[in-house]
Amino acid sequence: MVTVVLAGKGARMETEDSSRAVGLQQARSYLRKADPVLARLIDDRPDFDPRAWRDNAFGLPPTMDLFGALLFQITGQQLSVLATRRTLARIEALFGGHLPSATELLGADPAKLREAGLSWRKIGTLRDLAGRLSDGRLDPKVLSGLPDDLVMAELTAIPGIGPWTVQGALLLALGREDVVVPGDLRVRKAVQAAYRLDHLPTQQEVLAIADKWRPYRSLATSYLFSATFAQAKTPPAAQRKT
Repeated sequence: MVTVVLAGKGARMETEDSSRAVGLQQARSYLRKADPVLARLIDDRPDFDPRAWRDNAFGLPPTMDLFGALLFQITGQQLSVLATRRTLARIEALFGGHLPSATELLGADPAKLREAGLSWRKIGTLRDLAGRLSDGRLDPKVLSGLPDDLVMAELTAIPGIGPWTVQGALLLALGREDVVVPGDLRVRKAVQAAYRLDHLPTQQEVLAIADKWRPYRSLATSYLFSATFAQAKTPPAAQRKT
């Protein structure tokens, strides 16, 4: 009986992986035809895994739950990649080598979180978020079934969580296919470099360029993130919006 169950799980995982590979190939093909700049990035990285940039830059797992993704995003507000990585490592050390669940974070001494490098404002935001997830005011399963705009409305109601933070969570945890992060300085710099602009594009300019990527803006964004990390041996400080 156990063998049958395991075989079934294995077959299901193979089917999911195969389906994901087919979908990824379709998205790449669409983006190559829609945008010659992205076509060059795609051709330069034929084996690119859109989840790999986060592992290379931050040491994050390939999949994250909603609280973990929001914790990561909140931690990274107004910090460089290196500072974010260091703070995440100290947070993980507090919880036995892993990022905490909402319940675990609520049970932690806020002073210890402050010592790990989180500001009091970020600690307050995380505890507010963790409380809502723990007592049922926010339900990850319900949120995962909502359209992007309603997820945005629910989460930005929490002080300290803004569009940039939610957009990152939509990409990292909810696997939404059509998300762009125009407020991220790294995305703006990546667009400037890739499109050979003589200025740093505004958020509105990034959105205008990204319009041709629909409905696969998430994949395009991942390629741009990957390009910035590949170009920089030591990532420069980046001011990020909430």
